Amino acid sequence: MKPARQVALDVLLRMQRTQSYSTLLLGDVLSGEDMEPREAALVTRLVYGVIERGVTLDYQIGLYLKSSVAKLRPNVLNILRLGAYQLLFSDKIPVSAAVNESVELAKHNGAAYASGMVNAVLRKIAGNGLILPGEEDVVVFLSVKYSCPAPLVSHLMGAYGRQAAEGHLSACVQARPIFIRCNTVKCSAEELRASLEAQGATLTDTALEDCYILSGAGNIPSLEAYKNGYFHVQDLSSQLTAALVGAKPGQTVADCCASPGGKSFTLAERMHDEGRVVSCDVYEHKTALIKEGAKRLGLGSIEAVCRDARTLPETVASADAVLCDVPCSGYGVMGRKPEIRYKDPSQFSALPALGFEILDSCSKMVRPGGTLVYSTCTLDPAENERVCERFLDAHGDFTVSDAAFYREVTKGAPFMTVFATPGGGDGFFAARFERRG
Repeated sequence: MKPARQVALDVLLRMQRTQSYSTLLLGDVLSGEDMEPREAALVTRLVYGVIERGVTLDYQIGLYLKSSVAKLRPNVLNILRLGAYQLLFSDKIPVSAAVNESVELAKHNGAAYASGMVNAVLRKIAGNGLILPGEEDVVVFLSVKYSCPAPLVSHLMGAYGRQAAEGHLSACVQARPIFIRCNTVKCSAEELRASLEAQGATLTDTALEDCYILSGAGNIPSLEAYKNGYFHVQDLSSQLTAALVGAKPGQTVADCCASPGGKSFTLAERMHDEGRVVSCDVYEHKTALIKEGAKRLGLGSIEAVCRDARTLPETVASADAVLCDVPCSGYGVMGRKPEIRYKDPSQFSALPALGFEILDSCSKMVRPGGTLVYSTCTLDPAENERVCERFLDAHGDFTVSDAAFYREVTKGAPFMTVFATPGGGDGFFAARFERRG
């Protein structure tokens, strides 16, 4: 069995080579390793920690190098990152273990020549602690403090101001809570709570009905409440977006970019599983996940269909409500998917046009008097407000909703923008439209 730090290094190097998502790659690697739960947890913590704190770690390492961090070989750089993360952000690991194990990693991973340098750099980091640049350049300061590339920091500040941007970035480097939704079709909140507490887990109420923070759960799929379909995992902001749809029992509702299915499940539960929820995704394997989730939850009203959202009107002729949670850059969920912050922004340049195309097409399904909700899990006016404004300009038969709940959520603004908060939901954007009757 490989040591935890070796497995973590292997994962980081493979991620760098293949540009894989951490969640998928880490799951594959851990499933192939015969590791104790404690060691597997350490691997997970190290991998996510290094990705999340990458900018900060590289800055610390660079303070003690004769040349730039960019000139280090990937194996040496990631060994240093692992060591620096343990020293600066993992207080349960002794300094001696963090340094000595990093030196051993260098010796056993083709970097024996750099073992002395690894030892020296990490001992200086241990002695001096976390060092931040001055605030003369606010973008650089926030970039290092919250481990976010400077161009993205500048983008967020330019769009939302320093206070909102810094609050969001701060929340994204803190532990994110696990939110779940009670499946009221199968159980009451009291039954859910009793089942979870019997296995050592706890629930904390939120301001949103039937939404709770789950703590102390361990491996969630192993919980009896999960197996029995008493709940599904879904972020608070995502549940709030589903609530904006206002779906009612007996209605026909379309969820146009539905994978992995959380919003469809919430819609069906809010409808008491009475009516029709057409849950669409463009990939067969993702549609299969939605079907599996609906079966576990006992939600018979969900129809999972595999097709491009832009052709969904061919399947649903008339809907009471339509939800378009479109593909996006994901800057709102960096706290759960830390590698998003390092993506090249040019990869996202086509997303505003795609979002508009999906919204434009799916609006055809909405009956007169019906509801249309557009949402993303990103913070980018180009993907959010600009798409909605373009849609309203092109569709005189749609108007921004004046529903009381929507007005309350948006605080009088035309659209809803939510930033990640400590202990709260992720960043999200949503707009609710109504088709003139």
